[in-house]
Amino acid sequence: MAERVEVLLSEKEVDERIQAIGEQISKDYAGKQVHLVCVLKGGSFFLCELAKRISVPVSLDFMSVSSYGSDTKSSGVIKIVKDLDDSIKDKDVIVVEDIVDSGRTLSYLLKMLQDRGPKSLALCTLLDKPERRVIDVEVNYTGFQIPDEFVVGYGLDYDQRYRNLPYIGIVKFD
Repeated sequence: MAERVEVLLSEKEVDERIQAIGEQISKDYAGKQVHLVCVLKGGSFFLCELAKRISVPVSLDFMSVSSYGSDTKSSGVIKIVKDLDDSIKDKDVIVVEDIVDSGRTLSYLLKMLQDRGPKSLALCTLLDKPERRVIDVEVNYTGFQIPDEFVVGYGLDYDQRYRNLPYIGIVKFD
């Protein structure tokens, strides 16, 4: 079975939206330093572009998590593959994610991070699939709400392919 990728959001649309999010974060955190926590791997592309567009001081850290359970049904319990290098206690933290769908893993992750005592904790995602939400999570900064389609590009992959596309595309199987 062959697949092809159709453009959902152009490189220009993605770039303009990330600029707007960066400006909003800069306004919301004026006079403060923001600590961005990237959820690897997909979030790394978005994090780099977003950080360049935030005008307040920024520090970065990275986490890698994997869900327990089968591919089709996540228990929401996560395994920390790579934890943060630094403490987030008393910091203004924004978790940067590529996509929010069911909310299971992010709900668990946000609670775990909240228990570490940040001054504030927010969530920023490039893509949001509200139709797939099983557990409510508050998304403070959203790039785009998208339909329930399998998307790639800008860090999102299909079997480790297509991460490097400069746009968001929908995978279509022929």
